[in-house]
Amino acid sequence: MKAQTVRYLIIAALIVLWEVLPRSGLVPELFLPSLSSTLIAGWSDAGEYGQALVTTLYEVAIAVLFACGGGILLGAVVGSLPSQRILIMPIVSSLYAVPLVILYPVFTVWFGIGSESKIAFAAIYGFLPTMLATAAGIQTIDPQLLLAARSMGATLSQRLIRVVLPAAIPTVLSGLRVGGALVIVGVVVSEMLISSAGIGYLISRYRTVLDSPHVFAGVLLVLALAIVFNAAIRLLERKAAIWQTGTRGAARDIAPALQPAT
Repeated sequence: MKAQTVRYLIIAALIVLWEVLPRSGLVPELFLPSLSSTLIAGWSDAGEYGQALVTTLYEVAIAVLFACGGGILLGAVVGSLPSQRILIMPIVSSLYAVPLVILYPVFTVWFGIGSESKIAFAAIYGFLPTMLATAAGIQTIDPQLLLAARSMGATLSQRLIRVVLPAAIPTVLSGLRVGGALVIVGVVVSEMLISSAGIGYLISRYRTVLDSPHVFAGVLLVLALAIVFNAAIRLLERKAAIWQTGTRGAARDIAPALQPAT
């Protein structure tokens, strides 16, 4: 049996269990409402959930731009410079081990309780793993590729864009997947803590009144957002597969790429 078929069977079994267990009384509806009641609750307040989703998507998009863009760029620079890597990487690794959610009250003091604090918190939350993964991926590059680029007179920016990042594409995309997922988590968690808008706010609000169907409707939206993001990364991986120049045989392609455009 194919792995994809098994995956679909597992998903179908989970959906059936989600519907059957609460209705059979084995699991109280307060703890786990049935899938149908969850979907009905979400559909009945689709306008409210849609508006909250727009707010969350805006915060996630801006945070991903800062977290993943900055993480990849700084990770590529740090990973390419041994002296800076030795100095910076232990600091970043130590910060990544700290549960950053305890620092969210500081972000609210600095940026207020609006979208700015959510974006800043989620950007930092996703920046660290993206940078660490990118810097680690840079260290796995064949040194002969960088040596060839230097011998051809490539500048630092040319080495980063045309040699380093393409050769580290698999690791960079893995870091992008983790960093983006943590950005989504960071936004939703911060909305649950202190907010007046967004999916996290709706989850927290309905939780306080023990409205489980509406709570799980918000959870489904967060799950759908994470699935869409992961699918986008998988598509990017397929599109970028041609850039994976980590083998020695790709060295022959460096010279044309380093030639100035005419």
